[in-house]
Amino acid sequence: MERRTVFQLFGLSALAIGGVAACSTPATGGTASTAAGSAAALRIPLSDIPVGGGVIRADDKVVVTQATAGTYKAFSAVCQHQGCIVATIQGKNIVCPCHGSAYSIVDGSVVNGPTTKPLIPKTATTDGSDLVVT
Repeated sequence: MERRTVFQLFGLSALAIGGVAACSTPATGGTASTAAGSAAALRIPLSDIPVGGGVIRADDKVVVTQATAGTYKAFSAVCQHQGCIVATIQGKNIVCPCHGSAYSIVDGSVVNGPTTKPLIPKTATTDGSDLVVT
């Protein structure tokens, strides 16, 4: 088989696998599908989010914070340095275990490098006793 043919077959296989993965839905708890065709929403009880801190949902790749009472923020839990998932909230910082990057719980901005980009914000709205993250 020619080298070119092998690469073409490999590329088609990767596309097929990617298409199947894109069509699947997450099986982890905590998500609820919204309107047909839209992204899934994550519901987190407000009582799970401490004032002056936050919660990391590694499986959902989300971190939510409550820097001051009643002010909720949500961010992607993917570190902007090399794609690791942030692991802890230490004081007012969201910390990545891979290289020590730290982000503010207030707005996801960089507190300590090596990262130079803030965490990607998500939409967070309260709904009764839950925070809904999309």
